[in-house]
Amino acid sequence: MNEFAIAVGSAFWLGILTSISPCPLATNIAAISYVGKDVASPSRVLMGGVLYTAGRSFAYLLIGIALVSSLLSAPSVSSFLQTYMPKALGPLLILTGLVLTGALSFSFFSGSGISAGFQERIKKMGLAGAIVLGIIFALSFCPVSAALFFGSLIPVALKFQSGVMLPAVYGLATGLPVIGFAVLVALGANKVANAFDKVTVFEIWARRITGTVFILAGAFYILEQYFQVSVWEWF
Repeated sequence: MNEFAIAVGSAFWLGILTSISPCPLATNIAAISYVGKDVASPSRVLMGGVLYTAGRSFAYLLIGIALVSSLLSAPSVSSFLQTYMPKALGPLLILTGLVLTGALSFSFFSGSGISAGFQERIKKMGLAGAIVLGIIFALSFCPVSAALFFGSLIPVALKFQSGVMLPAVYGLATGLPVIGFAVLVALGANKVANAFDKVTVFEIWARRITGTVFILAGAFYILEQYFQVSVWEWF
């Protein structure tokens, strides 16, 4: 139970880190612009932020259920994962850490834009458009968000056979900054831009520190799984 609680906390932190990374942060800014268009109605602004977060959570939840359940449902695949996932976790953590620290980059995921026509259709949907926006932006993976979701969250979800809880917590965390800024907009705060600047600075250090921790944890897992060296007993 304690290990699963740590996994839930890790999923939440990975979601927060994803939400404030450069590319997802840009989409969240666009989402805030969308939910903040009804500034005269604070309740609608806040509701828009909540619905946007719900859309993100729903998208990640569907992906998590599809990946985890499909991989674990086949006996041969499930047996393979149970045997080799502990050995693969170390290298995956190191690769994710290298991406987070900026030492490694790739362009397989670049994030997809939304055409002007589609933006207009979303606007006409009212509050329901916030849900659609959350789903679309969640599926627009960037290098960092792809590394965090597929390289860290999914392996942990497979380990704990949790295709629902962990992806849902991750998705909730990715939308929380939008809710926070929606509250600021609803309250008439005039320092939203300044808050974004502070978040950007925080993200740089948080990403680097998390990446370093991932690299160290990955190295520990490799020593333990490949060389039978129990590094954790040193502490």
